[in-house]
Amino acid sequence: MFRVRWDAWRALPAADRAGIAAEASGVLAGMEQGGREGSAAFSMLGHKGDLMLVHFRSSFQKLEETQRHLRKLRLFDYLEATTSYLSMVELGLYESTQKAYSSLAGQGLAPFSPEWNQGIEETLQRQREAMAPRLFPEIPASPYICFYPMDRRRGEDKNWYQETMSERVRMMNEHGMIGRRYAGEVRQIITGSIGFDNWEWGVDLFAEDPLVFKKLIYEMRFDEVSAVYALFGEFFVGLRCPAVEIPSFLRLD
Repeated sequence: MFRVRWDAWRALPAADRAGIAAEASGVLAGMEQGGREGSAAFSMLGHKGDLMLVHFRSSFQKLEETQRHLRKLRLFDYLEATTSYLSMVELGLYESTQKAYSSLAGQGLAPFSPEWNQGIEETLQRQREAMAPRLFPEIPASPYICFYPMDRRRGEDKNWYQETMSERVRMMNEHGMIGRRYAGEVRQIITGSIGFDNWEWGVDLFAEDPLVFKKLIYEMRFDEVSAVYALFGEFFVGLRCPAVEIPSFLRLD
């Protein structure tokens, strides 16, 4: 997320602003066409920033290359980073994981033995192949985005990580049923950030109508996972700003 340094931007001659905006627009236009290695710009609402850049890449190396490439743009002399978030697409596989564990235990394999680890890796590989489109998605074309980070409680009276696997499976299944009711209205992409950023997960919601963000998140607040175990960070909402509209976004007249 970035804030435009409007005073410095306004001080530039109009011709310089036009050239800088055109350069940024051209580079971002190329990134928009990246498919599963794509980027998108959003005009942010509220005081938390002016511009949100979302990048989906298949590796941290490619993400760093994108970051380095964008820093070379003259426009970046007039942007101030307000925050950022680094995470990795993560699939909720509680039920299938529990089935895999039960199957291996039923075969008499000791947990974390070489045979057990091989069985888990074979299961994971099958899941990676079957769910590749979900693991490496394209940025949805929806006009609105809502992003927020979140944690699971792990202290005081409640600790998500001390619940049994079966209990977590039950609660996550109930949680997921709410999301399924909004299929077709909201595209939800969950990313894991333990070890990468200050929160444990990031949630990206994409929709045609921003009101659905409020409806979905409000309804989820009442289920057990959210009501008892969830902690939410700041919410960031933006409107899609195609690369071709970057000059208009930066125009002062």
